[in-house]
Amino acid sequence: EFQDRMLQSVAQIRDAIDPLASAAKDTPESIGHRVAKLANFIEPVAEAAINAASKMPHSQKQTDLLDQTKTVAESATELLYAVKDAGGNPKSANAHPIVDDAAKNMQDAVKDLTDTLEEAASESGAVTGLVESISKAMNEAVQGAPPETDDVKPFVHYQEKMTKTMKDLSRKGQDMVGRAGTDPSQLGPLGKDVTRLYNGLTQEAQGAIQTASSPEVAERVRTGVQALGASCMKLVQNCGDVQANPRDPISMRDLADAARKVAEKISHILAALQSGSRGTQACINAATTIKGIVTDLDTTVMFATAGTLNPELEGEKFTDHREEILTNAKALVEDTKALVPAAQASQDVLANAAQSAVSSISKLSDCVKLGAAALGADDTNAQVMLLNAVKDVASSLYNLLDSAKNSSGRHGDGAGEDLKNSTKDMISKVSSLLMTVKSVEDKTSRGARALDSSMDAIKQAVVILNSPTTAAREATPEDLIRSTKPVTLATAKVVAAGNSGNQEEIAAAANMGRNAVTELLTTCKAAAARAESAEVRNAVVVAGRESGTAFNSMLAQVHIVLQKPTNDKKQGLVAASRKVADCLGALVKSAEALKGSDWVNPEDPNVIAENELLGAASAIEAAARKLAELKPRERPRQADESLAFEEQILEAAKAIAAATSALVKSAATAQRELVASGVVCSTSSDPNEDGQWSQGLVSAARLVATAVNSLCEAANATVQGNATQETLIASAQQVSNSTAQLLLACRVKADPNSAGQKRLQGAGKAVRKASDDLVKAAQNARVFEEQSVTVIINQKWVGGIAQEIQAQEAIIRKERELEVARKKLMQIRQARYKDDEDSS
Repeated sequence: EFQDRMLQSVAQIRDAIDPLASAAKDTPESIGHRVAKLANFIEPVAEAAINAASKMPHSQKQTDLLDQTKTVAESATELLYAVKDAGGNPKSANAHPIVDDAAKNMQDAVKDLTDTLEEAASESGAVTGLVESISKAMNEAVQGAPPETDDVKPFVHYQEKMTKTMKDLSRKGQDMVGRAGTDPSQLGPLGKDVTRLYNGLTQEAQGAIQTASSPEVAERVRTGVQALGASCMKLVQNCGDVQANPRDPISMRDLADAARKVAEKISHILAALQSGSRGTQACINAATTIKGIVTDLDTTVMFATAGTLNPELEGEKFTDHREEILTNAKALVEDTKALVPAAQASQDVLANAAQSAVSSISKLSDCVKLGAAALGADDTNAQVMLLNAVKDVASSLYNLLDSAKNSSGRHGDGAGEDLKNSTKDMISKVSSLLMTVKSVEDKTSRGARALDSSMDAIKQAVVILNSPTTAAREATPEDLIRSTKPVTLATAKVVAAGNSGNQEEIAAAANMGRNAVTELLTTCKAAAARAESAEVRNAVVVAGRESGTAFNSMLAQVHIVLQKPTNDKKQGLVAASRKVADCLGALVKSAEALKGSDWVNPEDPNVIAENELLGAASAIEAAARKLAELKPRERPRQADESLAFEEQILEAAKAIAAATSALVKSAATAQRELVASGVVCSTSSDPNEDGQWSQGLVSAARLVATAVNSLCEAANATVQGNATQETLIASAQQVSNSTAQLLLACRVKADPNSAGQKRLQGAGKAVRKASDDLVKAAQNARVFEEQSVTVIINQKWVGGIAQEIQAQEAIIRKERELEVARKKLMQIRQARYKDDEDSS
């Protein structure tokens, strides 16, 4: 209930942000009304958040919900201040960017809160919020609002995105049916995914409706998206029913029916899109088919590399398939040439050309796989080279179909130039395949052919890396660093093969390098997409591009050595391999920058020291907060004087805690100055020396924190009447002594005139002064004064002597206890210093 109420209020807040930001720029008369509208929703959201959090079973989710609600309120405050400064004045150009930033920050905060609420609702089986989200998206699609961006794309752009989204949506529906019987707990996240996909689909549909070729097509898309929304709502509702009662067969049957209805509505929208642009839809379908062909060829290459690709029939030879391969390759060239004029012709002509091309590449791929198998598992290099050649042809055809789709119906805007370039690349790849087919059994030229093929593939991978297209997958900085290892191994193999001049070794090294470098560049593009800033992203892309170019230069040097081997040319090969190693090192370094500025080496002694210093500061601040909560114990009224002393003790202890907190923070600052100035290296050339210094600083910081905790305990015991004067004084003196050790540790390598050291010395003086004040207060306190002892003297002579002997005995016993206590203290100190030396 509370989550649904929050979702409704948050949706209204989201709708109120942009109108308020717009009013702040040019319509001052609307600001008051829109501010009041926004403010009216904040308090209900806060109240519902508190109630919803109280119903959540996990404390972490409670904290996340409350923190995100607080962020929404804070961002709303920031936006209101920005609106106030702008005041609706269109001439206040300096204030307008601040309003835009504040509005964007609030939109982001609202989105995060909405995602959290939808996730919590889906996990609990409450789908009201998801259904309302779909309903709202349906209304927007029916109204046919223009796209949010001013950069309106052609119809084919929205057609392609809608096709991909609907395929994902259909897949999620089928997953729901499968999960309902095996793992109903996963239905909640799937329902959220369905809602997200449909919301995205409505945004894409708005663009398609605006750019459709005819009103009939636009109307079919609009009604189709609306009908799909109703089916998605039913699907999500049935999903919630199954979550609530997983064993109900009626609910499971309704869920299956709803998933089937969703797939049916999707087919209607696809038909509407195809009727409006049949040719471009055929290009999209053909591109999807070619992706599957490329994936199948990759799998076949893996079998060939492993030496397990054998002919289907015994005695089968490559010559049995050569003519068929050449015939299909020539047919593909003719289909490629037909695609260029078809892109500027009618949609029916383009559709026929695309279907013919994908049929030809499918036949060619099958023939080449059979031919590669006929070569036998003993000739793996030839198999891999042949399969890679046809895979290059398929990838080039994919790019050609994409260019034909984008240039369909467009004239005079440069779209035809991409189509011509793609056609030339396609014909070049087919020609390379034909040369490979004719010479694949010629072992004398196999190495050169493999080098040419690998260089072309790496060049194409570099082009894709530099292109603005979205990465095909996700990758982490760790994945990028790991992908450099195969390139290093391939580099060593290429150098060894180049020096030997053996064609088989060169072909194997070239194939290995092709796979390693293309995988590296693909991972590089995916990892760069996760960079925190454009600067880091560009650095990663540049490092990846230079690595690919350097490897290509090394392959070109192998080609030169292969033609006429000399010692000078072989030395050039070594220099080229060093260049590859340097570029890979730069790439690894840039990959580390992808981790962000908050990542450090946990084994760095200076990092350990700084963490311990800040940890000690946190402990001291916690102790100070504990002291602040202490109050003197109530005593009878006649004890007013002792109450004043207790207040004095507490104030002195608080002062010491505050002073030591400032001291440790100053020590951390001083240590950073030493690292920044280079006196102490973050990665030390003499790790033993800096490690010992950092260890001394760490132990001193820990000692300060421990001493302050002991002081707090002693002060607390004194207030409660359970401590002696000696305990309090010893605790305060220990704080003073440990402070002196910390100051000494910080001054070992520091500049005494630096600002950090001056602050450090000032903080140390404050600690010593606070400790001395506490010692004086304890020494002068009457509560600790020894009461006068009345001694009754024995008047008898013998009894008097015995009384004196007993007094001397007590003195000797106390002196002996004092001596034992001093020795114990000395042993404690010696043991501690010995442990410190062993650990350092």
